[in-house]
Amino acid sequence: MMIVSACLAGLPCRYDGKAKPCAEVMELVRSGKAIPLCPEQLGGLPTPRPPCEIRAGRVMDRDGADQTEAFRRGAEAVLAAVQAYGATEALLQNRSPSCGLGWIYDGTFSRKLVQGSGITAQLLAENGIQVIGIE
Repeated sequence: MMIVSACLAGLPCRYDGKAKPCAEVMELVRSGKAIPLCPEQLGGLPTPRPPCEIRAGRVMDRDGADQTEAFRRGAEAVLAAVQAYGATEALLQNRSPSCGLGWIYDGTFSRKLVQGSGITAQLLAENGIQVIGIE
């Protein structure tokens, strides 16, 4: 069993209210091999919502509100689900402040990428879960 970003499974949960369907991920969910989760929704954020980026270790939305705690709550909820289902892998949406792996936006909302990982991706990796980023 694995966890996947819900937006990759075709669920409209991204900040803009859209999905980013990935055929491979959708098939994993259809076949019962993966569970779709959205850390941002699990953390209590609405859909749609202002876009967020990580700046100086805090998750800020475009309007200047600090959303760090919501992102942390969502990451903890995903980790709890991973542990409950015995999942060992997570397929997550790249560049996201929640799910990004290796590269995330720099916090200036200029679409510039910097090295780093999202809150959920980092927490899962710290807990021994293999995180795989999907474009």
